[in-house]
Amino acid sequence: MKYLAELVKQKRKETGLNQIDFADRAGVALTVIRKIEQGKTDLQLEKVIQVLRMFGYKMVPIHRSEITKIKIGVD
Repeated sequence: MKYLAELVKQKRKETGLNQIDFADRAGVALTVIRKIEQGKTDLQLEKVIQVLRMFGYKMVPIHRSEITKIKIGVD
């Protein structure tokens, strides 16, 4: 969740939107954005997918052993 939180926060800031405006554009509640950016684990997958679509990302299933090989584009 740490990587997801960092990715969403960084990408949102790159767009110049605050959490309220970003949530509105993504079509999700403000609490969804806050939970994601705080690294909470009690998220609805559909809402996370909706937020990731704003940046052109999508979620795909991967095997647990592949996780350590993934490079996330977050500095």
